[in-house]
Amino acid sequence: MLYRHGAYLRIFAMLNIAIGLLGPVLDRGEGADRWSKWRPTVSLCQHEDLLIHRLELLIDRRNRKLAELVADDVRSVSPETKVRLHEVHFRDPWAFEDVYGVLHEFARGYPFDTEREQYLIHVTTGTHVAQICTFLLTESRHFPGRLIQTSPPKRRSSGEPSRYSIIDLDLSKYDRIAQRFASEKREASEFLKAGIQTRNKSFNHMIDEIEHVAIHSDAPILLTGPTGAGKSSLARRIFELRKHRAGVAGRFVEVNCATVRSDTAMSTLFGHKRGAFTGATQDRHGLIREAHDGILFLDEVGELGLDEQAMLLRAIEEKRFLPLGSDKEITSDFQLICGTNRELGAGVRSGQFRDDLLARINLWTFELPGLAHRREDIEPNIEYELEQIASATGRLYRFSKEAFRLFVRFAKEPDAKWTGNFRDLSGAIARMATLAPSGRITESTVKREIERLRFSWRALEPGQDTDDESNLEALLGNKLIDIDDFDRVQLAYVVKLCRESTSLSSAGRRLFASSRKKRKVTNDADRLRKYLARFDLDWQCFVRLEEFDY
Repeated sequence: MLYRHGAYLRIFAMLNIAIGLLGPVLDRGEGADRWSKWRPTVSLCQHEDLLIHRLELLIDRRNRKLAELVADDVRSVSPETKVRLHEVHFRDPWAFEDVYGVLHEFARGYPFDTEREQYLIHVTTGTHVAQICTFLLTESRHFPGRLIQTSPPKRRSSGEPSRYSIIDLDLSKYDRIAQRFASEKREASEFLKAGIQTRNKSFNHMIDEIEHVAIHSDAPILLTGPTGAGKSSLARRIFELRKHRAGVAGRFVEVNCATVRSDTAMSTLFGHKRGAFTGATQDRHGLIREAHDGILFLDEVGELGLDEQAMLLRAIEEKRFLPLGSDKEITSDFQLICGTNRELGAGVRSGQFRDDLLARINLWTFELPGLAHRREDIEPNIEYELEQIASATGRLYRFSKEAFRLFVRFAKEPDAKWTGNFRDLSGAIARMATLAPSGRITESTVKREIERLRFSWRALEPGQDTDDESNLEALLGNKLIDIDDFDRVQLAYVVKLCRESTSLSSAGRRLFASSRKKRKVTNDADRLRKYLARFDLDWQCFVRLEEFDY
């Protein structure tokens, strides 16, 4: 907010204290002619509507004589003003580090009394470096005041008085700037929500808080919530926001800790030296090193073993760690985001999670609600998923009016469990779009999908023991009659195991636990993916879905 002619200051009974630098060029003047020249420091005290009760003038000892002359002139034009001279020494007035250090030291040692005095920091005099440093120290509240800028009359020969402007660095008070900030904040918030116009008030409030934290802090963030609530997607968007607004230079590195719970976990995260163990034929950097200057997202962090947790804690606190088989520490300065669907406090109580690690990563904890608690957001998310499919395939998919009403009504019913949360919804939209070759999703397609979802949710209810044949029929429909009995038995077991697993990789490890030991290169997820493809199935058919990839 810009105030001219001191109107703002009249309403206060506080003392006005000005702090400024002597200008060896602008403040110079000799003889009687000096009064015909505009001198910023003297003019600061010549305004009838702005009484400076005390002037704290910072001077270089080489300009002591000029400072005393200026002080005498100030007293002559404003007898009420007490002038105090403070000698400072800039070894190089154009060296930022030197100037900032001197001004910072002065600010730290000055006895500010903000209860009785208000401070005006004069930024008209001094080098450009000094002006910048003064601004920064005022903006950071080391100088707890407002900036004041003086300027000569528009026409010096007219006899007009000099001018001054008071600048309040609380930018929220400037209407146009505040509007711009509000617009940027809305854009950042919408970006974190993937552009989805959510209608849930508590979720909107949480996203606003995440937006502020993401821009202003690089402390660890913990995202909690059920599987499929969108933790991984939000973590990636936090990275993109920080990259755009906070200048993050590194990569986004994502690790699903549930997939590295084996003898290779240490190597995967922290790297190894060649020869560290059997099979270590070359050096490996490790994912934590890959995240240097970027963001490391540890999804399902509660799945990490205690040894990995100990090394992770040191990597967070000291930004250093030892790769396996190495005696030389590696440095990696990264921001950590963790995700979990577990209650980590319970893990601490059971001895499965370190209390010191939990204390370190939960400075900022945000719980993402599941879809069942955000039913008002189902409609905008349907539109979002259709847009994503259209963007990836180049084809436009739309519901008929009746089909859309039917699906939304079902989706908002209390009986709609949405156990897989937004993954359930994403998979459902993808399946219906796939079954709509003309691009129009009909009522019959919606009805089939509703039955599929209900069956999937029933299969997860306690005490439910759905028979294998029903499982296959729900997945394959009429295609089941073309499959041999021998293949049916094998496929039924695979389907059952997939439903019990949290990811394609974990299901693959269980299925191929014996044969994988005999293979030099293992890719259990790919083997399982190829097997399912023989029957026109993929991981999206199961309730516990991985992130859908168009």
